[in-house]
Amino acid sequence: MPLHIVIGAGPVGTATALQLATGGARVRLLTRHGSGPEHPGIERIAADATDPAALAAHCAGAIAVYQCAQPPYHRWPQEFPALHRAVLTAVERSGAVLVTVGNLYGYGEFDGPVTEVQALRPNSVKGRVRADMWTEQLAAHQAGRIRTAEVRGSDYLGPQAVSAATTLLLPALLSGRRALVPADLDAPHTWTATDDVAALLIAVAADDTAWGRAWHVPSAPPVSVRALADLLAAVAGVAPARVMRMPAALLWSAGLFVPAAREMRELRYQFDRPFIMDSASATKHFDLDATPLEETLRRTVDAFRGDTAQRGMEPRR
Repeated sequence: MPLHIVIGAGPVGTATALQLATGGARVRLLTRHGSGPEHPGIERIAADATDPAALAAHCAGAIAVYQCAQPPYHRWPQEFPALHRAVLTAVERSGAVLVTVGNLYGYGEFDGPVTEVQALRPNSVKGRVRADMWTEQLAAHQAGRIRTAEVRGSDYLGPQAVSAATTLLLPALLSGRRALVPADLDAPHTWTATDDVAALLIAVAADDTAWGRAWHVPSAPPVSVRALADLLAAVAGVAPARVMRMPAALLWSAGLFVPAAREMRELRYQFDRPFIMDSASATKHFDLDATPLEETLRRTVDAFRGDTAQRGMEPRR
C-alpha cells in the first residue's frame, strides 16, 4: 500500500491524515511529540522535522509528503526557513511529491478578488517568509530537483482552527460576552474550511498536471465579520452576537504582553478592507466544491465545546 507522509498535526495536518486514512491510505504522521489523531491507518511518529537526514529516513518510500507544520507564529522568521529547507531536502532524497500548505500573506495588500496569478508582493515580515519559501520551492521544482505544488487558503474555520473567528468571536459568543475584533466589521472576507484545505492537498498530490504552481482552496462565498458572528450565534444556539471593532490602541497594548496579538498588528490590513480569495481554478480543475459555511461553523462550534468541556471550562450557554 502506498505510503503518505503528513508533517504536523495541527488542524490541517489532522484533517489530511484522517481523510487519507479513511480513504484506505497508509499514513505516517510526523510531529515533535508523536501526537495526532488515533486511527488504525495512521502511524504516529515523534520526529524533528528540522533534521533533514532524520526526515528523509521517515519519508523513504513515500509517494507524497504533505507539509502542514509551522513554528510558533511569532517565531516564523527564525524557525520556518530551516524547517522548509529540511523538507525540501527530504523530498529530494525520497522522490516523493511535496504539497505544502501556504496562505495569502505573500500577496501583500491587493484590490479585488485575488487569484493564483497575483504577483507575490509581501508587505509584512511573515508575508516575506512565505513568499521566499515558495520562491525557493518553485525554483527547485523548475530545476527538476523535486516535484511540488502549494495550496493556499484564507482564514481558517473548523476543528482546532486558529483565526480571528475562533479566538476572538467564538469564545465571546459562547460565554455571552461582547466580542472585540480588530476589523472593519462589514467588509466581506473569505473564510476557508480546514477540511477543504485537506481535500485539495490530497487532490493536488495525486494529479501530476497540478504540480509546479499554487492553488487556492475552494471556499464558501465571503461574509463579513459581523455576518459570520450572526451565523455562529445561530448555529451555536446562543443569544444574538454583540460585536464591536477593537480600537487600534487596545490591540497595540495587548501586543506588549501577548505574542499572538503583537503578530496580528502587521496583518491588520487583511481585515480593514474587503479580503476576498478567488478559488475558481481549483474548483474547475479538481471538481471540488467548498463545504457549506453553516456546516463548517457547526463542526467548529462542536469541536470548541468539546475541547473546553474536556478542560473543565464549558462556556455558559
